[in-house]
Amino acid sequence: MSTSAKLYEGKAKIVYGTDNEQQYLTYFKDDATAFNAEKKGTIVGKGEINCTISSALLELLATKNIPTHFIEQKSPREMLVKAVKIIPLEVVVRNIAAGSLCRQTGLKEGQKLPFSLVELYLKDDNLGDPLLTSDRLTILNIIPSEQSQILKDYALQINQYLQEFFSLCEIILVDFKLEFGFTQEGEIILADEISPDTCRLWDSQEQDQNKKVLDKDRFRRDLGKIESAYQQVQQRVLTQIEKLKNS
Repeated sequence: MSTSAKLYEGKAKIVYGTDNEQQYLTYFKDDATAFNAEKKGTIVGKGEINCTISSALLELLATKNIPTHFIEQKSPREMLVKAVKIIPLEVVVRNIAAGSLCRQTGLKEGQKLPFSLVELYLKDDNLGDPLLTSDRLTILNIIPSEQSQILKDYALQINQYLQEFFSLCEIILVDFKLEFGFTQEGEIILADEISPDTCRLWDSQEQDQNKKVLDKDRFRRDLGKIESAYQQVQQRVLTQIEKLKNS
């Protein structure tokens, strides 16, 4: 397989075309951003860690009949994926109050929600990725309502599987962001990544709120020890994946 032109470069990844028009090669970078790219930096080794974690979790979800773009991990930083047209929506699932939900509602950080909350945000940095109501989604005409429901249904299924898996890793899945895309055949499948960049993950055995953070909030909030937190997640995920394979 050979790569062709760079198709897209985002904050954390570069997507290349390949000699197969139905496949892309995604390269994971060490670049780190927060607050809509107002804060920038580098997390050493993040690209390799996120690519490896994402590959493992996407492969796991595929065994649960969740369609994903993952094909194989080609190198520590490179993932071969199905070519998709990304739907410009961020699908956020929240199990515990944190981040913008606390800022916008006054809920206390760490408060368990009575049900898993699924929210859709417009994927547009210039507009600050605004939260969409159902009526706004209809007016914007991004996707029909029945397709937005498919995204929500998939998100809740994925949440169930990931909560169960991370619990085995002694990690609490606080919230996370998903992206979906259309294949050339028009099927909606899970795309992008699942990693400490896109999930809030707390160590379930740690009581100190700052020490328990194992995700990009360590970068956002200048908590330090960012690399070691990402490494912990990778180690726990891969160890549990191996246990599941051998069970």
